Amino acid sequence: MQKELEKLQRLQEIDYELGELERSKYYLPDMIRNLEKEIEETSSTLEQLKKDYTEQNLLRKRLETEVDAQNEELKKFQDQMKVIKTNREYDALTTEIANKKLKISENEEKILELMALIDDLKEKIGEYEKKSGEVNKSNEEQLVTLRKEMDSIGSKVAAKEEERKVISEKVDKRIMAMYERIKNGVGSHVVVAVKKRACGACFKSLPPQRIQEIRKGNAIITCDSCGRILIWTGE
Repeated sequence: MQKELEKLQRLQEIDYELGELERSKYYLPDMIRNLEKEIEETSSTLEQLKKDYTEQNLLRKRLETEVDAQNEELKKFQDQMKVIKTNREYDALTTEIANKKLKISENEEKILELMALIDDLKEKIGEYEKKSGEVNKSNEEQLVTLRKEMDSIGSKVAAKEEERKVISEKVDKRIMAMYERIKNGVGSHVVVAVKKRACGACFKSLPPQRIQEIRKGNAIITCDSCGRILIWTGE
């Protein structure tokens, strides 16, 4: 009977491994999508930063060109101040000069703000270039492994099912039927060890006589509480 119990233990191991393979069909694709998403998001953020950097630089250059043109106009107005002849012309030109200086000042302030923004973007681009490289390298390595695992699930399941079939055919039919019935009822941990003089699954205390019977291993003994098959592992 001890041999039968050992076969049941191996069957339980195979059933657990098959369950893990089935679960991996769901969590592996999620892991792959998350890794791909992280690569995409990091790359997208980097591209947006570079786009913003280019746009802000172009805006800065346009403003600098505009300031140069405004300074030229201001110089012309200032030169005209030397040749005006009437108070009316003086007042009009003074207003033009004041307005021009105000626009130049506003644009120069915008340029300073843009320069600070551009420096910040440049720093972030450097950070994200480093991060993107690290994420791509790390995630691509993991993706290679995960995709191989995905591709091998079918063959692994087939191998485990074949091993299960070979072992189950060697188990007494009545014992095998009992194993399947218990598995269908409890889902997992059909065969459990005695721990601290109790069932290792439901922790129901076992009488001394029952423990002695389990230690002998001469019969299939189940827990009166949860129905699982009990074995002795040397406690």
